[in-house]
Amino acid sequence: LERGTNIAVVSTVPLSEMFGYIGQLRAMTSGRASYTMEFSHYDLVPRNVAEKVVEEANKPAK
Repeated sequence: LERGTNIAVVSTVPLSEMFGYIGQLRAMTSGRASYTMEFSHYDLVPRNVAEKVVEEANKPAK
């Protein structure tokens, strides 16, 4: 990249993949990058993911 060059990346990503992203982004860009998120849509969850979510929700509280 040249100094002063801005690049915008527009993408659709599952929310679960965004946890920890800001730390990775800052590490890759020496703290210069930023990002924003906005809700896009709800979608069906794959069966294996849904089963895992239900299993976690049904665990007794510690």
